[in-house]
Amino acid sequence: MTVSHVSSDITVPQPSQSVQLTGVCDIPSQSSGFRFNHTMLRIKDPKRSLEFYTGVLGMTLLCVKRFEQMSFDLYFLAKLSEAERQNLPEGDDLAIYTFRQRGILELTHNYGTEDDEGFSYHSGNSEPKGFGHICFCVPDLSAAVAWFDAKGVAFQKRPEEGKMNNIAFIKDPDGYWIEIVQADLMAD
Repeated sequence: MTVSHVSSDITVPQPSQSVQLTGVCDIPSQSSGFRFNHTMLRIKDPKRSLEFYTGVLGMTLLCVKRFEQMSFDLYFLAKLSEAERQNLPEGDDLAIYTFRQRGILELTHNYGTEDDEGFSYHSGNSEPKGFGHICFCVPDLSAAVAWFDAKGVAFQKRPEEGKMNNIAFIKDPDGYWIEIVQADLMAD
């Protein structure tokens, strides 16, 4: 990929504390105000997925966009703090709020997939590999693993398995991998 440089471009240096590698560019001023808002996963059954993401991972459904003529719906979820949950805006302001956030999960449901027993989405972790996973940081990895066990969540990898200790991977109802980390265990 070639990045074109316009002589009138103004850039800001990357923070000196950040990792500097070949390919890392200065930050273009034109990107000021850009925010990584969401990532999207296609889901087979919205009821099962919403139960998992709200009832197991504690996310909040912020916005639903229905596109009936095109036969799909979009569900936007976030993992909110208690203060954020108590101060959510209402109505149209909630949709605007949703698209101003970081770390939103968009679930896309194409109508009819929930009724097709043989239908499944490719998680990206078998051949041909592509998409890998999303990640949740938890305050206590052991307590999170116990919670997932109690809820019958499928594990791809438990923290003690393999060479990457202190990292777990669980699976959502569609088989997408979700990495589970405890921040203070990630320094090594």
